[in-house]
Amino acid sequence: MDDNDEIVGSGLAWGKEGRGVALAPVTASWGSSPRLAGSQMAVDDSGHFIGKVSGGCVEGEVLETAAQVIATGRPALLKFGVSDEKALSFGLACGGSIEIFVEKLSTPDSFERVLNGPSHGHSTVALVAPGSGERAPVDAEAPRRFNLDDDFRSVQKAEAGGRNVAIETKRGILEFWRPLLRLFIVCAVHIAQSLAPVARLAGYAVTIIDPRTAFATPERFAGFHLCAQWQEVLPQFALDESSALVALTHEPRIDDPASVALRCPAFYIGALGSRSTAEKRPKRLLSQGFGELTLSRVHGPIGLAIGAANPAEIAIAIAAEMTSALRRLEVESQKVLGSAAE
Repeated sequence: MDDNDEIVGSGLAWGKEGRGVALAPVTASWGSSPRLAGSQMAVDDSGHFIGKVSGGCVEGEVLETAAQVIATGRPALLKFGVSDEKALSFGLACGGSIEIFVEKLSTPDSFERVLNGPSHGHSTVALVAPGSGERAPVDAEAPRRFNLDDDFRSVQKAEAGGRNVAIETKRGILEFWRPLLRLFIVCAVHIAQSLAPVARLAGYAVTIIDPRTAFATPERFAGFHLCAQWQEVLPQFALDESSALVALTHEPRIDDPASVALRCPAFYIGALGSRSTAEKRPKRLLSQGFGELTLSRVHGPIGLAIGAANPAEIAIAIAAEMTSALRRLEVESQKVLGSAAE
């Protein structure tokens, strides 16, 4: 579970206990903001909070606004633009800006249903009424029905850019929740022990896939989801565009993820092994009916070439390559959306 899961989960739990609760996600950030879009705070009616949205100074104003939002039920979109001269006092290194959407968690059960889509790999878009804070799901026909086409295109760009976002419209706040980033690690070796916490820090929900109980143990992978099977279980997880798969064995019958993963739109597929192992892999996969273009999706040898020499360094190289693949895909998606809008 990543930090945002814990923060939103805590807010939902507080709401079910009868506390007044506000959620405050960062919906956009530019420049040197220390917290990316999607970062969260949850605040209750006594001022207790979990999470952070900046380097520390913006949180005070968010807490004040959260108290007002809880009392009135009216959501608020906060915008902080900071010059280079004032940047340090706002926790920014050299100027930048952030937007934070503060909303009351008025019906925890309803909000939990809104988040059910992202937790299962589907985006969710909702229109939040400015007066009551009520949230209505936005389907494919809603932009045309509510005259929100331009605003909805902005939401689509946010989705392609991998961001949660809230946009002010004449009808209310158009709110987008992107699917959770998920990482599936096949084989619970030492590299996996280093990669799992690095990926969690980067916002991934991590699943370790390995039936060997001596390797995939709660002691070696505390707090991570363990699955006691090999990659034949992957179809059950429905890998999507927000999913990454890393195979860390040296056994072809286990380590060839393509037979399953290449039939899914996962943004990253990587396999551990030497260059000679990577050169032999295409022959096996071509015999399974995959084309050259499809096989090019497999990153192997895995990780950026940084001269990694131990499990921790290899994990860093893999995480860096995953990040590069994700951001490159987002840039390409933005270009496609930009061209379509012209």
